Amino acid sequence: MPRVICDNERCLACKACEIACAVQHSAAKSLAGVFEEPPRVRVSRLPEARGLPLRCMQCEEAPCVMACMSGALQRDAETGLVKHDADKCVGCWMCVMVCPFGGVRPLRSRGVVTKCDLCEGEETPACVAACPTHALSVDETTAEEV
Repeated sequence: MPRVICDNERCLACKACEIACAVQHSAAKSLAGVFEEPPRVRVSRLPEARGLPLRCMQCEEAPCVMACMSGALQRDAETGLVKHDADKCVGCWMCVMVCPFGGVRPLRSRGVVTKCDLCEGEETPACVAACPTHALSVDETTAEEV
């Protein structure tokens, strides 16, 4: 199952990943998208002045899926990704509360949540492609291989 991983030694907390994510998921696919669609990855600073991108980790046993009372969060049997269906979301925020990585965020203006979808349909997630230090990469390792 694919997931985005970060080499924290390389992350500069420049937030290029945040901007690329917001642009990718905006209707206009432009820099103006940063204002219309919040990024699905957020960079937090560590005390050592490095960055830590917070995003959905596509957990094997995803607590957000287990907590979702409406069935809006489900694991896709084909891809293994945790997907969100905004039409089913009731905005209870249970998934937000149980996510250990801060990867599920409330969109209060729409009454739903948002989370990383690994830029489904794209060859490389926007955050990974935009990272100037190559701190972000896609890991295809499954739990059985670890």
